[in-house]
Amino acid sequence: MTEAAALLPEGFRDRLPPGAEAAATLLRRVVDTLAAHGYARVQPPLVEHEASLARWLGKPLGTALFRSPDPASGAALALRPDITGQIARIAATRLAAAPRPLRLAYGGPVLRARGTQLAPARELTQAGAELIGADSVAALAEMIAVSVEALETTGVTGISVDITLPELVPALAAGPWPVSDPAAVIAALDGKDSAALELLGAEPYRALLEAAGPVGPGLARLQAMPIDPTLLARLSDLVTALPAVSVTLDPTERHGFEYHSWIGFSLFGQANGTAVRGEIGRGGSYRVRHPDGSDEPACGFSLYIDGLVDAGLGATPTRRLFLPQGTPAPVAARLRTEGWATVAALSPADTPAGCSHIWNGTAAVAKEI
Repeated sequence: MTEAAALLPEGFRDRLPPGAEAAATLLRRVVDTLAAHGYARVQPPLVEHEASLARWLGKPLGTALFRSPDPASGAALALRPDITGQIARIAATRLAAAPRPLRLAYGGPVLRARGTQLAPARELTQAGAELIGADSVAALAEMIAVSVEALETTGVTGISVDITLPELVPALAAGPWPVSDPAAVIAALDGKDSAALELLGAEPYRALLEAAGPVGPGLARLQAMPIDPTLLARLSDLVTALPAVSVTLDPTERHGFEYHSWIGFSLFGQANGTAVRGEIGRGGSYRVRHPDGSDEPACGFSLYIDGLVDAGLGATPTRRLFLPQGTPAPVAARLRTEGWATVAALSPADTPAGCSHIWNGTAAVAKEI
């Protein structure tokens, strides 16, 4: 086989040992943590009708979707680029009559038609939880605390939470700080461009950029602005209720939070003493739109498993025991119950390559290196 025949499409890769096992281990640790907090796992399909998937994702899809006609019906299908919208669909349809708040968890692959320069991968493993029926301070505090605990079980340390307020800028533009071009102001804030704000006649918004940083001073700056006191009170109460992690504030960040409501958050952390590249999780509050036109509050988070694997987390020491040809099957079975992964020789020529120990007939002996 030529090298070209083994190439994969851009943005896709094979996970080889031990990375594939590490990914499975981390995913299991996350979903087990969610289950321990009462989040019942659901498993939506990888493919849905394109129109339905777009409706439930609730945000612009652009070129994010892999599209394909259904060979059986000819209908337009799409592969999911995100699982949270599917959870909203399940909650609003199949589980519409279930008691609220409804706690659901998930874990699985997502596919994107295009990567980005900073995140070129197009196949990712996403895991997370959604709490349908509440977006209160208590609900968000639970979301953040559970996400932090789940990350800690994977070995992430030095976790920090960056909070944003997705509805703040539109509310200011529609009220105390009116501007002629809100979209341009939002773009300038996304770029942290003070000069552009001045050109747009939106100088007051520079105060929001100055509020970015540690949450204590940032919240104090916000309290001096004409911001809804209810929002500020909820934010203050939430910060007080959070676990003992570093908390920062970026009140103007909107990229990726377009469909969130009063609050959003990003998660960052370290692996083996080094910062994990980029976000390792994201969440916030939103609204679930029901087929009858009503909606209900919700909140949730997603964790990104691949970056944790790439940072070296999830790998466990191997206990692979080489069994010479002729080792009795009952002995091999007993050794597996003791936690060994047994590798049976198929011929006298087989060697213990890749094994950590060798069975000498009575005991497992560490292989000499």
